[in-house]
Amino acid sequence: MSDILPLLQKASVLGFLVCSMASMGLSLQPSAIIAPLRNARLVLATLGLNFVIAPAFAWLLTVLIPLAPGHAIGLLLLSGAAGAPFLPKLVVNARGDLSLAGALLGLLTAGTIVFLPFALPWMVPGLQASAWIIARPLLLLIVLPLIVGMLARSRAASFAGRAGPMLAVIGNGCLLLLFALLVVLNFRAIVGVVGSGAILAALLYIAGLFAMGWLAGSGHPEARGVLALATAARNFGAAIVPASSSFTDPAVMTMLVVSAIVCIVVTFLAATWARRHGR
Repeated sequence: MSDILPLLQKASVLGFLVCSMASMGLSLQPSAIIAPLRNARLVLATLGLNFVIAPAFAWLLTVLIPLAPGHAIGLLLLSGAAGAPFLPKLVVNARGDLSLAGALLGLLTAGTIVFLPFALPWMVPGLQASAWIIARPLLLLIVLPLIVGMLARSRAASFAGRAGPMLAVIGNGCLLLLFALLVVLNFRAIVGVVGSGAILAALLYIAGLFAMGWLAGSGHPEARGVLALATAARNFGAAIVPASSSFTDPAVMTMLVVSAIVCIVVTFLAATWARRHGR
């Protein structure tokens, strides 16, 4: 059983990413994703929040909260990893603009590929990250299924209409399974950080990013909820890549796992809040 659960976790990640991104692609046209990126103010706000404010806020929390060095490094790594693959699901729950979510997800994925290997070494001593190693899973598991889905929609609209909802259901099931496995497989590590400040830092970080994204979106009322969720939902999968290759301190990975669980819980609660207050 101990050997099966980690494999099941990997399979749930793969199933969630491929099914959810393909489902989104089957429901969108390329023009719907490109159009929001013509709004220069929205693009600049998104990039500024995710790659300037988010790292600065993480650094501030490591100063204010007495974290273990490994926990502080994990939070800083997370701050440079934007474009969570479950952002479209959050936006659906918030009843937001799915095409805008796809556009911002693509923008933030590209930003993460550039930011993590080139900017974070200035913030995290000892970090070594390859742009291609970070980019490869993002391109294969996020960008490629999205493009394939959009191509399938353009060639076979009736098929897309039938397959899209089925893939969405499978993706949702995989996400629920992933969350359960994260808790079960890392229960001892989670209990071990109680009282260390790690959980508090993760809570303040994710909730604070959502609040800052919501405030920054006041000039974009039609995009406010999507912008806030895109800022709060971090791509912990991308952060794990440099964490596993550059650091031997297990506290780094523990912080990322704790933050992943906190991020999923807080952002889905935030999506429900945004659905009620978005108008």
